[in-house]
Amino acid sequence: MALFNNKKRNNTSALIEQAIQDKLDLQIFDYTTGLDLLVDFFKMIRPRRAADIRRAEASLYEAAAMLDEHPALSKNIHTAILSQLINTDLVPALTESGSLLSKGFSQEFAKRINQKFLPALQSPKDFLFVINRIFYRKNDYLWVENISNEAWGFLFKSIGIEASQNNVALRKQLLAALEILSYRMVNQGLDPDMIRYMPEEYNGSNPFVDQNLILLKLIDLYNTKNDNEYLHELAFRRLKDAMALASKCLEETRELQRVHGASLSLTYSTLVIEFCLKRMKILIDGIDNDQQFQTARFVNFFKELVHSEKLKNSLRALFSQSFGYVAYQIAVHKGYKGVKYITTTWKEYMKMIVASMWGGLIICFVAIFKSIMGFFHMPPFLQGIAYSINYAIGFVAIEETHSSLATKQPAFTASAVASSFDTKKSGDPNLYQLAVTVGKVFRSQAASFFGNLLVVFPGTYFLAYLYDVITGNKLVSGSAAYKMLEDQHPLHSLSLLYACNTGIFLFLSGIIAGYVQNRMQFGRVGKRIEQHPLLRANFKTGRLAKWGNYVEHHSGALIGNICLGFFLGMSNVVPKIFGIYFDIRHITISSANVSIGAYGLGLKNIPPDYLLVVILGVLGIGFFNFAVSFILAFIVAVRSRGVQLKDYPQFFRVLTSYFFMNPLNFIIPPRSKKSERILQRIARERDS
Repeated sequence: MALFNNKKRNNTSALIEQAIQDKLDLQIFDYTTGLDLLVDFFKMIRPRRAADIRRAEASLYEAAAMLDEHPALSKNIHTAILSQLINTDLVPALTESGSLLSKGFSQEFAKRINQKFLPALQSPKDFLFVINRIFYRKNDYLWVENISNEAWGFLFKSIGIEASQNNVALRKQLLAALEILSYRMVNQGLDPDMIRYMPEEYNGSNPFVDQNLILLKLIDLYNTKNDNEYLHELAFRRLKDAMALASKCLEETRELQRVHGASLSLTYSTLVIEFCLKRMKILIDGIDNDQQFQTARFVNFFKELVHSEKLKNSLRALFSQSFGYVAYQIAVHKGYKGVKYITTTWKEYMKMIVASMWGGLIICFVAIFKSIMGFFHMPPFLQGIAYSINYAIGFVAIEETHSSLATKQPAFTASAVASSFDTKKSGDPNLYQLAVTVGKVFRSQAASFFGNLLVVFPGTYFLAYLYDVITGNKLVSGSAAYKMLEDQHPLHSLSLLYACNTGIFLFLSGIIAGYVQNRMQFGRVGKRIEQHPLLRANFKTGRLAKWGNYVEHHSGALIGNICLGFFLGMSNVVPKIFGIYFDIRHITISSANVSIGAYGLGLKNIPPDYLLVVILGVLGIGFFNFAVSFILAFIVAVRSRGVQLKDYPQFFRVLTSYFFMNPLNFIIPPRSKKSERILQRIARERDS
């Protein structure tokens, strides 16, 4: 066996050697020796580099094979684990580790800074002390969580971890942890906002309270030492049913939050209840006697425990978790809205093109007015304000006329795609269907780009011609017209880099829109306007209802569009004030500028190959506008759901296969059932 060969054999500790040779008879009360044995055992699995997952997983399988080959070692490792579970305090690890922040951000930040320099004192009787002794390197969590669940499950089965379920001392600790988690769920379930969002069917009985009452009866059975197996089985069945009902209620409440918005405190309550339910399922699995120990669930908890303990003083993790509270509210609302920007049928596809054509028409006027404003020699700041107002009016007009601007959609569609990864809702995602959704997003963007450009190029050119006819002067000519073309040239300017800046602004405006819309809907602003005593005294109820509905459902989009207008308009001021290379390029504005510049120079005076490169540059600008805003929004949406994309490496293989089998699906809608057949083919090839 590789593990015993040469150097590996020499690295095996004295305790491991004694156990192999049956010279060690570990007793359950000797938790110090048991801990030393576990430290040595996991040291054999630990790779030299935390990122060397292949070596770590191979070592784990070798360690499991060693246990099978040497029953004495397996017996001692099992006893060592049991000694730690029985002789240490498990409750903090089961109820606190990996939980959401209960303190304010500033308090938690100060605590972590303090403990980075001087780590907190841990009692040897605390199970978290055991975790830190066994996984003593700060990056141990990397190889622990990247080793597959199947590999860890194989090792734990070799150790016989499920055989520890019936230990009385261990059960007592698990019940204590269950009770704490149950009361914590009750506390959050009685939050007024949580109750307000519960469906009417739960008005008479709060499922978060009910599970606690049933759990207390179960604990009473153990405290009175009632050995009636039927009563125990019935109590566990009722508790599992109550938790299933609580999970159902939580999901229905979350669905209402998607529609009506959520506060930070409500989001926190939702996530705490979800955490408690998840932990309680693991604990119940360790107590009941149904002989169906869920090893996979235990492995996930084990990974989560090591991860949270090794990152407990991480400032990056603190910022990530704190940001996640707010991001989840915004991303969920954006995802709910983003579905309407994803086309499926030819009818929806054509409707998107038509809406984009109207949006392109509005952009034609925005570009013309911006060029006219350039005639007024205003100070940089005032010029930035003028440009910002012009952009903002144009973007708001597009929103109010239900037209479409291609690059405004990625922030919303990314959240809709990321919701497919939301294991809070539906367990493991259907990666094949997710590939189809990504294809729909890309072709919807293609339709939007096509619709915008189909009107912007000729429309702006025609308006520039009309201006020339009416005033007798071109909007721009000579060097000014040439500069408008050069600014879009991908090789003669930094246009593609500036397009990335625009992508960031598009992302930020989407975040702002989602946040404002969430606050408006959660605050029930429409009803508050409708019931405002001063307004009711001066306006009719019907009119107030319309105003309230408009403000509640359109404020996010209005403010987001205004912010985007100011982001783009004021970007012209930055280089003049700070003397740095900074600017923006937006596909529709750039295409309009190309038309204005081309008219100013005259098409016959522009080399065709030069004009072709400029047009390709405009398409490149659109690509980076879309890519940057989509990727940023997707990352926020995924991170806000606590999902790690590295957990789904096969998704990118599925997506790539789907793309190469039929790339046209990413541009135009397929024939009915065609995507389904392609995905079935991918699945068959992957499984074979």
